[in-house]
Amino acid sequence: MKETVFVTRKTSESVMTVKLDATGLAPDYRKKIKTHAPFFSHMLEHIAWRSGVTIETDFTLDEFYLNHVIYEDLGITFGKAIRSYIWENKTEGATGYGDAVGIIDEAKATCAISFEERAYCDINHDAIALPAETEGVLSEDLITFLEGVCQGAMCTLHIDILKGKNGHHIWEAVFRALGIALGRAFYLDPARKNLSAGVAGTVTFTIE
Repeated sequence: MKETVFVTRKTSESVMTVKLDATGLAPDYRKKIKTHAPFFSHMLEHIAWRSGVTIETDFTLDEFYLNHVIYEDLGITFGKAIRSYIWENKTEGATGYGDAVGIIDEAKATCAISFEERAYCDINHDAIALPAETEGVLSEDLITFLEGVCQGAMCTLHIDILKGKNGHHIWEAVFRALGIALGRAFYLDPARKNLSAGVAGTVTFTIE
């Protein structure tokens, strides 16, 4: 069983690091989440709290300080980390899929995720108008992070934002749902040892 995963992603623009510790939430888990924006860190805190996994993040940028790069690259790196945890614990029965509902006050969102080496992300908010910005963070950038997670994890991710009037609550509902869904995907079920999330099994390619 692999309980911790550490991923570093380097490009000419950034260096991103993500560590997952599935042994449980560390007492100081909040301090381990380092981003450039308190509200973004708060969203990652929700994932950690609801999944029961300690998340450590850090980053450096080269030359140009671009928010889009932070959200996209950190999302991809986080996705790589959760994909690694799922696949490296396949022999231990890592479930590899999960769904959940996240709520807080008037806001409600659902999340479903499946790790089948198929990168597809659908974030639907037709039911409500997303705020352009919450606590100094653009909704566009939070969506970019979630899309990056999907790319890095090679997973299918569906998020439906169903209700909400307060931007802070709307995004809390989303990240709560994601955290719960990930916790279920991480769950080690002895009955599922060596089984994949989908009936197609492990995907392999032969290139000549």
